[in-house]
Amino acid sequence: MMIYKIWRADEWAALQQNGETSGAPIDITDGYIHFSTAKTVAATAQKYFADAADLIIASYNSDDFGTALKWEPARDGDLFPHLYAPLKASATQQHAPLPRKNGAHIFPAWVT
Repeated sequence: MMIYKIWRADEWAALQQNGETSGAPIDITDGYIHFSTAKTVAATAQKYFADAADLIIASYNSDDFGTALKWEPARDGDLFPHLYAPLKASATQQHAPLPRKNGAHIFPAWVT
């Protein structure tokens, strides 16, 4: 199953430069890297990134993370994937800018 992470431009650049990351500041505070599913990613974008610019969306294969990935209930009782390990840049399957138009994020066609 594909899962998704929304990155701010500086976080994405750091991941590319360092080859791995413990995530965004909220991830570090919470002790795991937050991901979304295709079902939840639009709500995540609106809730946490409504006013952010220069975003990147990246996809990851959940099977690649083994037992370090836990599915845990969060917003509205939905299960969200949480990675309890550093994320390697090489795990990225696809990535693209995540622009906004008329107040809504425009997702690439591969976010399904």
